[in-house]
Amino acid sequence: MIQEWWLPFSMTTTTHPVQPVERAATPPTEGLAARLNWLRAGVLGANDGIVSVAAVVVGVAAATTSRTAILVAGVAALVGGALSMALGEYVSVSSARDSQRSVIASARRSASDGRRTDLLVDHLTGLGLSRSTAQRAAEEIDTQPDAAAREAAYLAAAGIDEDDVVSPWHAALASALAFVSGALLPFATVLLVAVQARIPATIVAVLVALAVLGATGARLGGAPVARPTVRVVLGGGLALAATYLIGSLLGVGIA
Repeated sequence: MIQEWWLPFSMTTTTHPVQPVERAATPPTEGLAARLNWLRAGVLGANDGIVSVAAVVVGVAAATTSRTAILVAGVAALVGGALSMALGEYVSVSSARDSQRSVIASARRSASDGRRTDLLVDHLTGLGLSRSTAQRAAEEIDTQPDAAAREAAYLAAAGIDEDDVVSPWHAALASALAFVSGALLPFATVLLVAVQARIPATIVAVLVALAVLGATGARLGGAPVARPTVRVVLGGGLALAATYLIGSLLGVGIA
């Protein structure tokens, strides 16, 4: 990986072998962290899908027993929510990608003109080299004819890897799919269960799913499970109670 690019240079600039800081576990850890971030985002997207669509269909079901009305409202909530999530994620990740590309372009300019040796020195000292050794290694890097090696050094000093640049389209699609996967549970439940048990069954299914997602998100974040789980369940329960109350009042008014 690019963390070890400085070793050949540092060995040529001192008479004593430089012992690199042990970083063997870093690449797998970074890869695992990235996967966990995506997984946490998926859990949050599914949670939004469950609460948003459940709140809509429970509210409509409280106002009317018409399956068609519930179907139309549920589809609208599902499609609108998925598109909203996808658009928000696309805008957010696009901004982050633009910042990453700016940093990469700056690192490449530094590698080509050699005017930001201080970046290399600070990075090398952070890896465990003495200031004087890091200075000599940085100067050695800047004199290397291999442009790719210099570029890799400056990218590492900037703390970025081109492979880490996320596609906003991929992020948007993942967010939309996560929302839809969560939304399908209350949507299917309210449509498939008999009218008399429609609302209670949907509420139970939603609260159980929220408890599972809350516990999963807490475990992924390394937090205690109980409090986040209760918080998510209570939040979802309040949303369902509010829309059920509103639907009931509107249903009476319509009747």
